[in-house]
Amino acid sequence: MKRYLIAHDLGTTGDKATLFDIDGTLIKSVTYGYDTHFFNSVWAEQDPNNWWEAVCKNNHFLLEGINKKEVAAMAFSGQMMGCVVVNKNGIPLRPAIIWADQRSQKQEQEIRNKIEESEFYRITGHKISSAYSIEKLMWIRDNEYSVYQRTYKMLQPKDYIIYRLTGEFLTDYSDASGTNCLDLEKGKWSDKILEITDIPLEKMATIYPSTHVAGEITQSVAKECGLAAGTAIVVGGGDGVCAAVGAGSVRNGDAFNYLGSSSWVALTSDAPIFDPQMRTYNWAHLVQGKYSPNGTMQAAGNSYQFIRKNLCQDLEVMAKEKAISPYELMNQEVESSSIGANGLIYLPYILGERSPRWNAKARGAFIGLKMEHTRADMIRAAVEGILMNLCIILDVFRKDINIRSLNIIGGLAKGAVIRQMLADIYGVEAKKLNFVDEATSMGAAVAAGVGVGVLESFEAIDRFIKIESISMPDWENHKKYQNVKQLFDESYLALLEIYERLDSFC
Repeated sequence: MKRYLIAHDLGTTGDKATLFDIDGTLIKSVTYGYDTHFFNSVWAEQDPNNWWEAVCKNNHFLLEGINKKEVAAMAFSGQMMGCVVVNKNGIPLRPAIIWADQRSQKQEQEIRNKIEESEFYRITGHKISSAYSIEKLMWIRDNEYSVYQRTYKMLQPKDYIIYRLTGEFLTDYSDASGTNCLDLEKGKWSDKILEITDIPLEKMATIYPSTHVAGEITQSVAKECGLAAGTAIVVGGGDGVCAAVGAGSVRNGDAFNYLGSSSWVALTSDAPIFDPQMRTYNWAHLVQGKYSPNGTMQAAGNSYQFIRKNLCQDLEVMAKEKAISPYELMNQEVESSSIGANGLIYLPYILGERSPRWNAKARGAFIGLKMEHTRADMIRAAVEGILMNLCIILDVFRKDINIRSLNIIGGLAKGAVIRQMLADIYGVEAKKLNFVDEATSMGAAVAAGVGVGVLESFEAIDRFIKIESISMPDWENHKKYQNVKQLFDESYLALLEIYERLDSFC
């Protein structure tokens, strides 16, 4: 009997792999880490071979003691907006340029010179930005022409792994909607955008639904990847949209907040939501015919990780001695500070910013530091800054949809104090799900099950998830946070000229 589903979430820091049965029970979960090379201020690259190594290692772990022939299918979630250029044999021609990389600002401007951004936004559902794939491919063309000439296809991270498993060059609609050149509502590569960017259609992968069976594990890689030859490979989708499924957002109006390295607020709808100020954008959903309006910030968990590495080395030692996460100790310090972090503001723009600012030149900052401020104040200010930024995104969607509750997933969601701060700042019920780390790969697992017919529809996610706790908003705290939120917003605006000058300085 085919009763298992395997899913891989190829994230920024590693591959989170999960083994579920078709009843929604998590059998095993494992993460295999890999490195990201950050350099030149806004450059970020990874080695695609590290993704393959992670997938293979994780498969072998998941299938210890499991009959491989009982695996119905494997599917993928992957970091989006990347640029993996491969030759006709599927061999990467250079390191992958990942989502966090914003080197292609010149190429972004080239597009702006040729089309009104409002028209571009209506075609793609996204702003013109150096964060996206097509701008990155243009950068390779303009700066590494010999690589560009040998490029057969531009792929996303999960698509590269699918090629290694099946020999097929393809992508899905959700990942295609993260390239900046998909005609979102027509569901095809935009002729106009490709003409503007001077990228030939032949370099783009063929697009399929997320539930499409890409092929079967070939005999030549079966042993290496740990699966039985002939196992079905389902395409899956981009991580932001797989997270939507894993968070239970498969019906109109269902909203969620993912709190990970990057973080986003998103929902499910029958049509794109176009913000007049273009602060948010739209993915194609894994559920055919639906969309996932979304606003993603660059450095949520990344900011918390930055604070941990640079201010909390002693907590890391203490956490190791106690066999707990250092973030638990950081969260305890958050509670020892107060709303507004005693007058300290943190701007979480250490990797530039996507939504809601769309400013690659933005920088992180602590504003208002005084001698009496403590580390606890700095940690709390960081959490408040992350949540203030996300609340601005949520406010965009509130103009179209009444959002009273959010399902919360992602690593930062583990902290009860963070969930309560979120509820107070947003003014919503914050519902923590049972799987905060596995939700994204779980969304891919459901796609796998639907793809091979062992699950009837994406609504089968209801038997995978449950609500573990609900944080209700404290309305008095909510009022206090409104003043902090105004200061947060005005602080960013006041520094716009400084960001420009810093960018030219270094």
